[in-house]
Amino acid sequence: MFLLKVRKDRLEEYKRRHESYGRKCARRLAKPGGTTIVFLRDDGLLVGYLETPDFSQALKQMAEREVNARWQASMRPFSRNWKDAGRTRA
Repeated sequence: MFLLKVRKDRLEEYKRRHESYGRKCARRLAKPGGTTIVFLRDDGLLVGYLETPDFSQALKQMAEREVNARWQASMRPFSRNWKDAGRTRA
């Protein structure tokens, strides 16, 4: 699970980008054997949850995918603290 706060002034743009590119990215990232579920509140709190039989292996495989690097880089401007976004393991 991971948490971050999307900047309110970028919230609508984040939603548009996530709808268009995020779905394609999620499908490619799901191939390592997991499903990512994202909840976004109106105040910008984003909760991400990865369902997978092997969390560590799924993270390793995602880190190796170029599509993940592109997505992370494109989303960096939407949060003040994307780098230190309080990623946690559930």
